[in-house]
Amino acid sequence: MRHLWSLLAGIVAAPLVWILLALGQDGSTSTITTWADTSAFNTARLIEPAVYLAAAGIALGVLATLRWSPLGPLIAGLLLMAPYVGMFIAPLRVRSAVPGGWRLFGDPLQLRLPLDNGTLLFLGLLLAMAAFSVQRWRRWPVATTATATSGVDDTDPDLFAGGFSTDPDSRPPTLAYPPADVPAPRTESFGGTPTAGGSPWSSPPVPYRPDGKAE
Repeated sequence: MRHLWSLLAGIVAAPLVWILLALGQDGSTSTITTWADTSAFNTARLIEPAVYLAAAGIALGVLATLRWSPLGPLIAGLLLMAPYVGMFIAPLRVRSAVPGGWRLFGDPLQLRLPLDNGTLLFLGLLLAMAAFSVQRWRRWPVATTATATSGVDDTDPDLFAGGFSTDPDSRPPTLAYPPADVPAPRTESFGGTPTAGGSPWSSPPVPYRPDGKAE
C-alpha cells in the first residue's frame, strides 16, 4: 500500500513542481531584470516569486526525504526528466508541445522556462537518486511493545543487581530493619556490667591490678 500512495504522490508532485517553478522563475527573472534596467528596486515585488519557489522546494523535499517508498520520487523524477530528454530526439516538436501562453492567478505561466534552462533535468535526476537507496525499498520495522523498542527486560531480577557481591553469605544493603537473628550490639561497660541503652562511659572504669584482674 505504501508503494501505491508513494506512486500517486509522485504523479501529482511532478506537474505541481513544474508549475510552481515556472511561476517562480519567470517572476523572479522579470523582477530582477527590471531592477537592473531601471537602477531602482522594490524588494516587496520579489516576495511572490519567492513563495512559488519555496513551495516547489518544500514539495520536492517532502517527496524525497520522508520514509516512504522510493517509487514516488523515481516516477516524479522520470516525469520531470522526460521533456528534456525528448529535446535530444525532437527538440522543436517537444518544445512546441509545451504550452506557452497560459496564465495562472493573473501571472503568465511560462512552462517552457524550466525546460529551456535545464531545471527539469536537474531536479529529475535529484529525485531519481532516491531509487538507489536499498533501505527505502524495505518496510521500516515497527515496535509492538515497549520491551521490543528499548531492548531491556525490566522483569529480569538481575537487572538492578549489578555492582553487588554475588557471595551467598553476604547480603545486599537495605534500608529495612535488621532481621531477628542478627545479634544486638554489645552495650557492656568496662566492668562487665551491662548498661541498658547507656553509654560505656556512664560509669567510671574499674581499676585493674598489674596481673590483669579486676579488683
